[in-house]
Amino acid sequence: MYSFAVLGMLVSTLGVMVPQFEAHYGLSDLHVSFVFLVWPIGYVAAACLNSGIHERLGQRGVAVLGPVFHVLMAAAAALHPPFPLLLVALAVGSLGTAILDGSFCAWAGGMENANVVQGFLHGSYSAGAALGPFLAGTMLSVGHAPWYAWYGFLLGASILEALILLLAFRFEDAKKYQDFHSHTRTQASPADGPATTTHAKAAIFQHPVTWLCALYFLATIGTENAISGWIVVFMTRVAHATSYLASLSSSGFWIGQAAGRVALGVVTGKLGVRAATITYLLFALGFEVLFAAVRVPEVSAVAIALLGFCLGPLFPNGVVTMTGLLPRELHVAAISFVVLIGQVGGALLPFALGALAETLGIEVFQVVVFAQLVATLLVWLAFPRLPSTKTITENQVEDRAT
Repeated sequence: MYSFAVLGMLVSTLGVMVPQFEAHYGLSDLHVSFVFLVWPIGYVAAACLNSGIHERLGQRGVAVLGPVFHVLMAAAAALHPPFPLLLVALAVGSLGTAILDGSFCAWAGGMENANVVQGFLHGSYSAGAALGPFLAGTMLSVGHAPWYAWYGFLLGASILEALILLLAFRFEDAKKYQDFHSHTRTQASPADGPATTTHAKAAIFQHPVTWLCALYFLATIGTENAISGWIVVFMTRVAHATSYLASLSSSGFWIGQAAGRVALGVVTGKLGVRAATITYLLFALGFEVLFAAVRVPEVSAVAIALLGFCLGPLFPNGVVTMTGLLPRELHVAAISFVVLIGQVGGALLPFALGALAETLGIEVFQVVVFAQLVATLLVWLAFPRLPSTKTITENQVEDRAT
């Protein structure tokens, strides 16, 4: 949970840093948007490497490599290098985030009561994402620290992350991982023998749910990153909020997500994944209309927090659904792939928003967010009738028993 909190701080503070990067490097909205565009590079690499890392190094290898890349990124950014080198550092950090994200999502999604476990895991992510803008905004606005001092703080947090994960997964080596999955595959189909990593990667594309989930994550993560990436700029330029209140608005969005992921996990279990997700998206559209209609900074901050509350369960719901519909041995490869596609959306949509803001003004932010929410709802409605949380859990138990 601490690791996902660090992941949240790394991702969420990019929005707070956008005005700082523009001022420090003399960048336009379009040029600074490249900080979003480099983020999927790590996810592309992780999608190719994650299964192999598990086979060769086990979960312990994942627990070591992810934080190491975070340390390298934070150390480089703390030196406030030229902007192209800063982009390289952010790409390295995204590799560490992607390795941990895909691996631990698959690990948690395969557990019993996966909805609750995913809720706490991603609630930790949102808690870190909420704390990040608050801490960074306080350092910049109240403490008058330079922007790169924040990355010095992240350096210390990443070192602690490395120590905690190494301690927690010190016994999870490659042999233990291989033995467990070999046993699972042998029980499922003794005549087939162990499936290779290559076969696992190929097999995920034969399942239609993989492609549908990829499109869903592209829309969901794209919406989330567009809001967190540009809310600070919108609040300062359009809502005329102070820099500190704008940072708090970003924190409020992530606090809402954290609360939603923890509190609504139980609601999802009662309503079923499909009905619950539709309900959350409809409420999200309502709060987005409120955000667009009222230009009082304090009201806008509350509306964006409530919007985050409704969006909170969307990512865990997608993960739980996918892990319930795919064989266990495909979880790591499949989730790495769909999260990669999601991160492509998480880069392209904020980048496109920056390009639109360059030509049409940042006022386009509210229109783009509304359109993205509608697109997310339409993608979710395109799913077939999905099993409820209870059915998914029962299927996972049956898989272990066979």
